[in-house]
Parts: sequence; C-alpha cells; structure tokens
Amino acid sequence: MRLPLGYTPPAQGQNLLLEDTSSLAKKPAELPMVPSHKLSATEGDLLPDLQIYRRLLGLFFSSASNMQLSGFVDSNYGACPDTRRSVTGFCVFLGNNLVSWKAKKQQTVSRSSCEAEYRAMTTTVCELVWLRSLLSSFKFDVPTASLYCDNQSAIHFANNQVFHERTKHVEVDCHFIRDKVRDGFIKLFHVRSTNQLADIFTKALHSPAFKSLVLKMGLLNIHSSPS
Repeated sequence: MRLPLGYTPPAQGQNLLLEDTSSLAKKPAELPMVPSHKLSATEGDLLPDLQIYRRLLGLFFSSASNMQLSGFVDSNYGACPDTRRSVTGFCVFLGNNLVSWKAKKQQTVSRSSCEAEYRAMTTTVCELVWLRSLLSSFKFDVPTASLYCDNQSAIHFANNQVFHERTKHVEVDCHFIRDKVRDGFIKLFHVRSTNQLADIFTKALHSPAFKSLVLKMGLLNIHSSPS
C-alpha cells in the first residue's frame, strides 16, 4: 500500500523518535515527569543538544526560516438570519505555513459591511499581536506583519487618522488598529476577493473556489493518494 507523501505510520514514527533520542533500550516510565523535579528558567544546565528537544516537540527553525507574519481577513455582512450579526474569518501564516485561523460570529450587529470588516480586522490584528509577542519571547526577530483585506473602505479608515461621525461607535477599534499601523507593527494591503483566503471561513463556496483556496492555503488531504 502506498502512503501519502510525508506521512509516517504511528508505530514507525514512534520507533524513529526513540532511536533519535537513544531511548530504544530504556524501560517505559510510569510517570511523564519526576514528582520531585523542579524546573527553573535560570538554574541548572541547559540541554546539551537543543535540536533534539525541538524535534521532540515538532519545532524546527533553520537559520533561513521565514519569520514573516501575514494575515488574511474577511467578513460577511449580517449573514445570520436570526441576529443579523456578521461572521469574522481570518487565517494567519508564519512564512508559508498556516499557523492560526478562525471563523466566529461577531458579538455586535454592524451597520455596514465596512464596519463588519473593520471589526474582523481588529480581531485579526489582536491575533497578530499575540503571535508576534510569542515569537519575540523565543528571541525571534519578527518583521512588520502584513494584513490583506478586500474592503477598500476598511483599509481607508485604518490608514486615515481623521474620525468621522459615522465611525464614532467603532472608535475603540479604530484607535487600536491605527496605533498598530502608526507604530509600524502592520501594513495593510488590498487583495482581490478571488485571492482572499479568509473567504473560505465566512461563506459556503462552490467547489472550484473552495478547492482553489484550500490549495493556496497549503492544506493537504493525507487520506488521498499522491499524484
């Protein structure tokens, strides 16, 4: 039986892991951690080979790793027939790898598609802030994040420092995103709706569009036969 490319059977993967950590001859442990053992960030010796630890966790960052954070954000408008609330959808990439995504109904009713999109942008920027903070705690230098949106009005509001009467009720969101733009944390880019990856989280798509976005997101079906 042929297996999909990149797929390793669980039993074989366990043996490879034990061999890699020189643990094939060791007896199984009753507990995952010694009860009396104290962990400290400042005391004790570091692991002799950090690469082994990172491989155990499935983490591997080469010196040429792309640490660029980029997000795609989208929102429908009043799609819920019961509440008329909009749905936020976003996906975030670290380099070329999809690391975070969400589809969630917004907590309040938006009065325009621009407002719904802006609230979705706020949620996505919060996710980018958290991910950058996490990466910074691991001592990675993360460049300015890119955020792709298909709503020109929402991008205009984010880049425009002047408030209008019609946007007063979303002032908190405005201040938050504009602060991140002004501080150089994010750059906003317009993307055509056909290339908006987050579109897959906000509405039911026809098969060609769905399959196209799935491929662009780098998702693979491990149960399908390799071509």
